[in-house]
Parts: sequence; C-alpha cells; structure tokens
Amino acid sequence: MRDSSFRLVLGIESSCDETACAVLEDGRRLLASEVASQVDEHARFGGVVPEIASRQHLAALFPLLDRTLAKAGVSVGDLDAVAVTRAPGLIGALLVGVSAAKALAYALDLPLIGVNHLEGHLMAARLLEPPPEFPVLGLVVSGGHTALYLIERPGEARLLGNTRDDAAGEAFDKVAKLLNLGYPGGVAIQQTAENGDPRAIAFPRPMLDSRQLDFSFSGLKTAVRQHVSGRTLAPGELADLCASFQEAAVDTLVAKSLQALRRTGLRRWLIAGGVAANRRLREKAQAAAKRNGATLYQLPLALCSDNAAMIAAAGWQRLVDGARDGLTLNAQASEDVF
Repeated sequence: MRDSSFRLVLGIESSCDETACAVLEDGRRLLASEVASQVDEHARFGGVVPEIASRQHLAALFPLLDRTLAKAGVSVGDLDAVAVTRAPGLIGALLVGVSAAKALAYALDLPLIGVNHLEGHLMAARLLEPPPEFPVLGLVVSGGHTALYLIERPGEARLLGNTRDDAAGEAFDKVAKLLNLGYPGGVAIQQTAENGDPRAIAFPRPMLDSRQLDFSFSGLKTAVRQHVSGRTLAPGELADLCASFQEAAVDTLVAKSLQALRRTGLRRWLIAGGVAANRRLREKAQAAAKRNGATLYQLPLALCSDNAAMIAAAGWQRLVDGARDGLTLNAQASEDVF
C-alpha cells in the first residue's frame, strides 16, 4: 500500500567527497539543496583520500544540515522522514552519513530509508519538469560508475551493462593526472579540449563490436599513456590530445546507449551522474537522440554531481511504496543493483 504522508523528506549524501543535505517537499518540490565540496582538500593529492574525506564529512555535516534547514524555512521537528545514501561509496564516508541519519531518525522518531547512490542519480530525474515517463533507459556515468539500466518504474531497475574496469570519470581523472592537468580531471580535460581537434588522434572506442552492453575504459587510458610516452607536448598538441580522448570516451558512451535503446526497443533515454555534466557528452547525446527518434532527459548541472536532492527524491519514492529501514541499517562499499 502506498503511503503519501511524507511531506518533508531530509536527504543526506556522503558517499565520496561531497557532503550534501536537502529538503524535499511532496517528492517533487525542492526547498533546499546544499553541498560542501572537498575539492580543495583533495586537489593537492591528485584524487580523493578516503581518510581525509571521512574527517571532512564529520566536520561539515551538521553545520550544513543547519544551513539547509534554514534555507528551506523548516525545523527538524517539521521533517517527516530521513533518507540517506547507504551504498556504494567510500565506506568511512558512507558511515558518517548513515550514522547521522540513524541518530536523527532515532531522536525524532522518524522513518528512515537507505538509498543506493546510483538509484539516487537516476531518480534525480523526478525533479525535472516534466519528469520522464517510464520505462526509460538510464545511463549512470560518474567517477566510480559507468552502467546502463532499464528502469521499469521508480524503484525498479535492471542492470544491462557495467564497466569491466575503470569508470569513465575515473579514466578522465587518471588521464588528467597523467597530463598534469590537476584535479578534478573531468573539468580540466573539458577545458583543455575546447581549443583542440577531436579528430587529431584516432584513439580506440572500446567494446563497440561486442554484443554485450558492458564498458571498458582502461585500454583507452593506456592508449593515451602510450601516445605521450617519452614526448613533451606543445600546448596545441595537448589540446588535441584532450579533445581526442574526450571524443573517444563520449563516442563510446553514446554508442553503447544507442545499442541498448535498439535492443530494448525503448525511446526514452536518461543520462545521470557527474560526467553527465560534460559539455561534449551533452551535445553528442542530444544529436544522437534526435537522429534516432529518442527523447533524451538531461539533468541540470547541479543535479549531475553528487547531491542530496537526488537521495531525497529516491528515498521519498521508496517510502511511499512502503519501504522502511530500521536502526540496523548499515553502509556498503559496493552495490551495483538496487
């Protein structure tokens, strides 16, 4: 039985290096969504350091919660439920969010629901106007995950294909580190690629000949390493390399998604996750959808990166469908199917 009594849901996200809180009203109306970034803390290391991430979450979470509630114009006593990311992610970081959510739920006697981070990325589309109709093909593409899902309805998804090694965002970060472009790598590569020729270097498009809908980006990363080995790149050559690498990664994501659309017979396509903010991916996906008669749902940039609005949206759906988690809820580092 569906329960529609959850007017205000608090969302908490702490799976990696973004501490986030959000308040969602009636499953669709976002009253506040706040994020505390840790980019500056991790940039000097060239990537996320799990121990530092966990400590930063501890320091940031409750001040951020206070700011979020103030922006939403509500108090903790107005909340009807708490939704929190429980998996996948850095285990220490996840435990900070899960422990805080359990404490709040216990102290306020509120229903608690744990949310899969990947489901959260996909269910951020519920906040679009209009939201997508179902079923829809969902591509989650981020620093830690690259996967295709057939979403029958909110809360019900079937994994169609996954990455066999590096995720797309991970490949962007590693290539940026190889080229000394800084962190986060996706933004650095996109900016450097703007003045480059995407046809300059014929990098491989991995697994496009495979009937499986899986991804692999480690070979593309290796191809970049081999190309630069023993060479000093001029600025123009660096721009061409970044543009060519980005084009190969984007072509792979778009082509695999089109394969999945044809195989499932779907005509609705959703792209979510941090890499969904990449300008070239957004352009090429839109053009591909138009050529193939598909409707493409693209999220605003603020809902692509890790945020708590998506966790509240996914949590609200699970709550009204009758799901609950008790105080035994725990964090899990890995979980691809929700």
